[in-house]
Amino acid sequence: METSDRSLGLRIRQQEILAELGVTALKGTPFPELLKETVRLSAEGLEAQFCKALEYIPSENRLLMRAGVGWHEGLVGTASVGADLASPSGFALRTGKPVISNHLESEERFRTPDLLAAHGVRRAINVILQGDGTPYGVLEVDSQSEGEFSEHDIAFLQGAANILGMAIERQRQEQALNAALEHQQVLLKEINHRVKNSLQLVASMLRLQAADDSQVGQHLQEASSRIMAIGRAHDRLYRSPQIEKIELAEYLSDICRDLSQSTPNCDVYFEGSGSFMLNADRAINLALVVTELVANAARHAYPSGNYGSIWVGLARGVGEFAQVSVRDEGVGLPPDFESDDSVGFGMRVVKVLAKQTRARLHIERRGRGTEFLVEIPLSASEVAPED
Repeated sequence: METSDRSLGLRIRQQEILAELGVTALKGTPFPELLKETVRLSAEGLEAQFCKALEYIPSENRLLMRAGVGWHEGLVGTASVGADLASPSGFALRTGKPVISNHLESEERFRTPDLLAAHGVRRAINVILQGDGTPYGVLEVDSQSEGEFSEHDIAFLQGAANILGMAIERQRQEQALNAALEHQQVLLKEINHRVKNSLQLVASMLRLQAADDSQVGQHLQEASSRIMAIGRAHDRLYRSPQIEKIELAEYLSDICRDLSQSTPNCDVYFEGSGSFMLNADRAINLALVVTELVANAARHAYPSGNYGSIWVGLARGVGEFAQVSVRDEGVGLPPDFESDDSVGFGMRVVKVLAKQTRARLHIERRGRGTEFLVEIPLSASEVAPED
């Protein structure tokens, strides 16, 4: 009766261990830690002194101890056993069938590995450790005591191995997904790099053409500035770890440096504080709005090539909004500027781009010059507030 109660208690404990292992695996425990926990609990569940998880190394045709409990120090990660059919572990690996050796000293089916003999192991049980369709290796429990492992013990140990196998499969899938993601990121960065270089080439050609033809030079310079604004975005995407978003302050600062070179009668300054991340498409639209407003200010606020300054500012607005300003100290706007008839190509472009970016455009007439304010929601789901 006592033996029966003890056996029942052991079976209950084995079921508790399997449940515990399952929860540990579902928590996403790192694989090395899960290996260690599996060998520890497997040894406990079979009341044995030793357990090891063996990984199959095809190039050496051996099974390497990746995790273990009870073994002499320094063996985990270095000790191995043969993976041939004459080895108990190798037989389990090759056939997929569990192997019980209850009397290693008189075992005639297999040779006793030196590792087991050196630790005084008298009986062993091996089950295959699957992983993502191909065997990972073997889970083995070894004992120095007399007695016998049974079919119930096989069921327990195979259950532990199956839980570990699911974790192995998940790990391999995650590695494959990460590798695919890294590959896609590399490709996307390379595309952005090539697009940036192509746009810079086109902009350079336009600038050369502008120098040769004074009649259309201004229009070509403005077209070049628009292209450079887009090229700058691809340059930022190429260099940034965030392949779909652009940091506005650094981006607009680059744009202003380019504009200062393409508007020889104006110095273009950038003033910004804070960090604002914006989707690449919307950031490009905003940069084009700034480009058009600066070009308009250079042409109309300081007519006839008069020298002046233009300030581009970036600050946080109310709520989840960024506010971009373009300010000059020029001659100011004509009284009928905001009428549809007086709006030129540049302002039509500004209005279209602002609408696409879900931004609001405000115009403030100052004592000296004009300030254009663009309120842009940082989230595409937001809508810029009405006046």
